[in-house]
Amino acid sequence: MSEYKSKLESPELDYLCEAILSLQTKEECYKFFEDIFTINELKSVEQRLQVAKMLKQKNTYSEIASSTGASTATISRVNRCLNYGSDGYNLVLERIKWE
Repeated sequence: MSEYKSKLESPELDYLCEAILSLQTKEECYKFFEDIFTINELKSVEQRLQVAKMLKQKNTYSEIASSTGASTATISRVNRCLNYGSDGYNLVLERIKWE
């Protein structure tokens, strides 16, 4: 088990993490995400992951904003997480296939 300790850690968030880790297919993810997130919440998370991917691909802020509709504030926040955050974006982006 990792030695990383999140500032957000709680039994409730542990339960959410376990719920997500229990999903086995994209279909299961869609079903769970449709139930647990509002459309706007899910679109926001989806957008931030796309921003992170595009930043890693060295796209400019204007290219990212144009492609994703993200504000420069959102792009900056994601960029800050990529460079100074907990490495969550980097971990995921290294593991998944980029299209």
